[in-house]
Amino acid sequence: MKFDILTLFPGMFSGPFDESIIKRAKDKQLIDISLHNIRDWATDRHQTADDAPYGGGAGMVMKAGPLASCIESVKSCQPASTVVLTSPHGRRLTHSVALELAQRSGLIIICGRYEGIDERIRSIYAEDDISLGDFVLSGGEIAAMALVDAVTRLIPGALGSVESAETDSFGDGLLEYPHYTRPPEFNGLTVPEALLSGNHELIRKWRRKESLRKTRSLRPDLLSLVKLTREDRKMLTEIEQEVASDV
Repeated sequence: MKFDILTLFPGMFSGPFDESIIKRAKDKQLIDISLHNIRDWATDRHQTADDAPYGGGAGMVMKAGPLASCIESVKSCQPASTVVLTSPHGRRLTHSVALELAQRSGLIIICGRYEGIDERIRSIYAEDDISLGDFVLSGGEIAAMALVDAVTRLIPGALGSVESAETDSFGDGLLEYPHYTRPPEFNGLTVPEALLSGNHELIRKWRRKESLRKTRSLRPDLLSLVKLTREDRKMLTEIEQEVASDV
């Protein structure tokens, strides 16, 4: 998959994209990442890429000209790629959105800065808007990193294990169950007996129930979005009874 990132600060990506899963995916040629400095398409000697907003107000706005030229240059080389704007106006990045974007042949990600971009860029070029959530970042670079990471994990071969991606939190709509490793006892806390039993069915049931328990406790809104089985509903009833008995 091809990622083209349009940014005023390409140096921000040198660390996150040179480590761990993204680095391995690049080494395997599963993904290709290109950084494009928007200032390179500015026409004045100062490489100006922002200007004061019409109507007044604080801050600066990214100019349409350099950004449009940058988009068109990249798009001409990657015509099948989807132009994505990182923006608080966008739809929230969720697991299902990441799955959808992972099916694209490529993403051209525009990193906003300052007070934002000239709205005409959104009108003419943006094919999708993605937001990390209802909070403010200094720019779209961190959002772009998160987007690339979330999508890369879903590309076959990137993790080395399909099961790992499928069992992550939100993989099936629920939060993931708790994990434990050696030693079996730490600071007086022990590993649940089910995980030490060697009984695969018992382990499966424990993990599913704890996944439901954690989701019910931390993100109950997700339960209404998941297709629950009869076993799931029975487990939720047991969890409700357990919680009631602890009160």
